[in-house]
Order: sequence, then C-alpha cells, then structure tokens
Amino acid sequence: MATEHGATVTAGDIARLAGVGRAAVSNWRRRFSDFPGPVGGTASSPLFSLTEVESWLRAQGKLQTLPEDELLWQKVRNSADDLRLLSLVSRLAAAVAHRRLTELLQADDSEVADALPDLVADRRDVPLIRATAALAESRGPAETVEFLYTRYTEAHSRRVQVIPPEVARLMAALVGPRSGEVFDPSCGHGGLLIAAGDGAGTVRAVGQERDGDAARLASARLAVRGIAADVRRGDALTGDAFPCLQADAVLCSPPFGERGWGYEELAGDPRWQYGLPPRGESELAWVQHCLAHARPGGQVAVLMPPAAASRRSGRRIRSQLIRTGALRAVVALPPGSAPQSAMPPHLWLLRRPDLGDRIPSHVLMVDATESREAVVPAWRAFMEDPQRETAGGGRAVPVIDLLDDDVDLTPGRYLLRRAAGPGVAGRTADELLAAVAELTRLIPSVADSPREHSFPAVPLGELARTGALRIVPTPARAERGEGDLALLTAEDVVLGRAPTGTAAGGPDLVVARPGDVVVPVAGRTPAAVVVEAETALGPQLLLIRPDPESFDPHFVAGFLRASARRAPGAASGVSRVDARRTLLPRLPLAEQRRYGRLFRELELFAGALRRAGEAGELLHGLVLDGLVSGDLRPGPGRGAPGPGAQESPAGPAGAV
Repeated sequence: MATEHGATVTAGDIARLAGVGRAAVSNWRRRFSDFPGPVGGTASSPLFSLTEVESWLRAQGKLQTLPEDELLWQKVRNSADDLRLLSLVSRLAAAVAHRRLTELLQADDSEVADALPDLVADRRDVPLIRATAALAESRGPAETVEFLYTRYTEAHSRRVQVIPPEVARLMAALVGPRSGEVFDPSCGHGGLLIAAGDGAGTVRAVGQERDGDAARLASARLAVRGIAADVRRGDALTGDAFPCLQADAVLCSPPFGERGWGYEELAGDPRWQYGLPPRGESELAWVQHCLAHARPGGQVAVLMPPAAASRRSGRRIRSQLIRTGALRAVVALPPGSAPQSAMPPHLWLLRRPDLGDRIPSHVLMVDATESREAVVPAWRAFMEDPQRETAGGGRAVPVIDLLDDDVDLTPGRYLLRRAAGPGVAGRTADELLAAVAELTRLIPSVADSPREHSFPAVPLGELARTGALRIVPTPARAERGEGDLALLTAEDVVLGRAPTGTAAGGPDLVVARPGDVVVPVAGRTPAAVVVEAETALGPQLLLIRPDPESFDPHFVAGFLRASARRAPGAASGVSRVDARRTLLPRLPLAEQRRYGRLFRELELFAGALRRAGEAGELLHGLVLDGLVSGDLRPGPGRGAPGPGAQESPAGPAGAV
C-alpha cells in the first residue's frame, strides 16, 4: 500500500525479499537499532517503507538484487487498497490469460486500454499489465498467475476462504471423471475445478461464483493451465446461470450457515426433490442444487458442517437422500479441511439416482479425522462391494440402521462398535496395567515433618519490584500463522503438552526462554510449566522469569500451582491466578532445588494418573460396547468366581 512514505511492505514481505523466515525479521528489529521503524499499519501488523528497508538490507549485505516477482508484487500491492486488491489481481491474471496479450503489448498504452476495457480500470494499470506480462514471459503464465493468487491470499489470510489443495485433490479423486463436465456452483477462486482438471484426460470446468472478481480470477487460473472453462458470476441458488446443465460430476464447498439463501422466494423450486430446505439449513439447499445439476448416475461431493449430519430440522431431507439412494458416504475430515470453519467438517458423497437403479442397502461411514490417506481406498472398496465392511477407519452401515428417529449421519456414531474389535480391548488392558505400574513407581517420596513449617515468604510482586524476577503478561490477542517460532497456548499449558501453534514474530509477541515459568491467567485446572526451549506465548498467559542465581524455576512453578489450587473460585471449578500476590518462600537455592525436584516428580505423577484414568475409561467403554455388540464375550476372570457362580464353559478364549 502506498503512503506518504512511498511504497510500504509488511514483515512477511521483508522476509521474502531477504529469503529468511519472519522470525528473523523480528530478531532484526530487536537487535539492530538502525532497522527502519514502522511508517503505518498497526502494532501487530506494522508497515515499513520499501525504500528504507531495501537500503537497510543492502547495507547489511542481506539483499543483492530485488527478485523480479517480489518487485512486481510490491508494485501491485502499493497500487490498490485492501478493498480493491482482488479486483486488480484478477484483472492482471485475466490479462496474462488473454490470447492476444503479446500482440497488444506492442501497441501504445491507449490502444491497450481500448482493447482491454474490462481489464483496464485506469490508465495506470497498463504499466502493471506490461510488468506482469514480462514476468509471465520469463516464468510462464501459469506460474505468474499462481504467484499473484498466492500473494493475494497471504495478504488477506484472515478474510479469504481458500479450500486446502489436499482436500480439493481428495474430492476430485473421489468423483474422478477423466473427461466430461465438472461443475462447481460456488467455485471461489477455482480450487476444486483446478483439482478436477489437473489430472489426466480432458475435463471441461463449469463454475459459478457470487463475487465477480473471484470468478474472473478463477477463470484465469483455469485458462493458464489449459483447462477449458466457463465461469460465470452470480448466486447459484437465487440466480442459476446454468439451469439446463447436467454435469458428469459436481464438486462444492458451499458457504456454511447462511440464513439469507432465498428460503421465501425459492419455496416452490423444482430443485427441492428431497424436501424444502429449512431456513437455517442452507447447506441442504446446496446439496440438492448439486444433485439437480448432475446427470443421472453422476457423482457429487459436497463439504458440509458436522452439524448438518444431526440437526433435527434436516432429518426429513437426510431420510429422503438415504431412501432414494442419493447419499452414498459420509466422511469425517480433519480440522481445517473446510475454509469456512475450524471445526472438523464432513464430506458427503452422493450420486444422482438413475431410472432402473437398485436402491443401495448400505451407506459408507469413514472416520478420517486423523488422516485422509485411507479415504480413497475405503471408497473404492465400498463401490466394488457395498455390503462388505471396509478397512481404514470405514464401515458400510445398513440403511435400516440410519433410518431411526434422528437420522444421524455422524460417522463416529457408527464406528464406535469397531473400536472393540479383535485384540483392541486386550491391548488397552495392557496399556492400563503399564500406566498403573508407572503410577506406582512415581508415587512421591515425602516424610512427615516433626513440626509445622512456617516459611518466611514474599509476594512475587515484591520480588518483581526488586528485580529478582520479571512478570510479563501476554497480549489479549496474539498473531497465529505460518512462522518459525513454536506457539504455546493456555490450553497447551493446562494439558501439559508441547506447543501446538506457530507464530511469525512481531513487536508485541512475548517469547519465553529456557528456565521461564508460564502460567494461565485463568482456568479449571491449576497449571504452571517450566519452559525448556525458546517458545512464543499465546494470549491469557503470564511469563514469570526468575533470576537463576536466586530461584529454582521448578520451585517457583510448584508454588504457583499450589496458589492456583487455593485461589478464590478454585473449589467451584474455575481459578484465577493473581501471580503478584502469590507468596514465595525465601529458602536457600539448594533447598529450593530439593523442593523443585519433588514438584517435578509430582507433575510426572499427575501425568501418569491422567493416562491411567484415560486408559481405564477407554477400557470400560470398549468392553461395555463389545459385550453388547457381540464382539467380546465373558472371559474366565482374574480370580475365583463368587459364591454360587459357575465357571464359564468358554474357557480362556475371548478373554480380555
């Protein structure tokens, strides 16, 4: 974006210019006093002068020549504000895809503007078109268009909804036409259509998208890949651009949870062959729209929110989809597989019924929340024999089992019984025994004190004022995303697990060092951890940095945990830590280390106790489900039968 300081760049742009990670840029800002200061933006997302940054990088020997593609992007980024950036990117991409672009660039600016009236909004766009064409000449049209698209999505990562490429490839593989028409009625930037058209064979891509700029970008991305395409602007539900289309396959990632999808005006629409979608079930309208645009026998794959599988308002339509044989499979995908939600989405696989088809007797249920690799093999095995139980986390469920009062299509509901399969309960019992043995080994060694201890104690706030330790709260919100630093969240601290996020750095980011103590500000479980490697901290945490010459960090962490247990509200399930009021005994460092070792042993004991409890709870459920379903039967037991009981004739076979 251009300001009074000229072209500006973000920290991510600087990292790309220098060929380093964003954490390195954050380190430069802290270490070098002459690093250019921000000229705009916000505290969490500052902007820097491109000229000043380029001069500094050259002076430090970190930049020899500005990369051609990055130079183009900075020109593009500084030629449009956030609201107009997609329009500019889509017009540049469409210009690259234009068949007469090379010929036109030999003409003067006014002739180019007259020849491309839809792509040149301002005469200042022509130099950008020329620069983009020059990059396309050296890098290739497809790579250039994809570069612009990628940079745009990175610049607007919080607002732009992009379907993950691996999910797009999975959906394309499941419907899998190698020729014919593939339709996406909510195609966004064209990700699903590209996945369908990138394989072997000849595919004609047909798409519709509400946003005109997104539709133009999708069309350009398809064109530069050599995929024949027809992408039109408009709302597919209220303004169907292809009313007569009967595609060989339909792929769709519809918007979730829309209430204004056209319920009143579309009440009598002929597409609702399975029932009028409820006002709050827009996804069921999209499912039926997709089926209406598939040829008889054509395959359909639609990403759905998990709630669509069980909402009572949609049970009639779900029932009709099953009764007619339209619904063939439901796959539970990992979190992050749908652009609209962080919740683990479902993938519905459907087939438009054909005259003379036999109604399928089973529906495939697959749990792919841990890995997507088994989905395609499970689907192919199911298609070969729909009544055979499928390996890889899937199960062919009889239709009669689905058509109860709820018509719940949640895969986990039908896969629980398989958990108690051969050997699983026995292995879980072994895990429980191992956890109990570990628990016994870790029982802390303590001794009764001959007299009541009364330690001289000082509040942490007082120690912070004297400089014996530091107390640093983290910001209320923290930037998460791709970066080089591990990010520890409050949930990670409570669960005692390793950092689960990443951070890209920034002036407000709090980074913990080895020996620091981290405490959640509030929570249901008292917790405090000692950091062992440099780690960024998420929101709702406190960093306590004790002087290692005066305090043992595990000693400090132990007393913080104890303070949280006694905090107001802890008895009712929620405690709030006021670290500055926590009393810390003043003991010699050697004595602190003795306490610190015992506090560490207590944490190991607590972890083993959790694992034993989880294994015991799992074993209880597995055996209960297995006995009821017939997958397990009573064994000989671990001791003599009680009074009046008889030995089981089954003997040891089937014992857990």
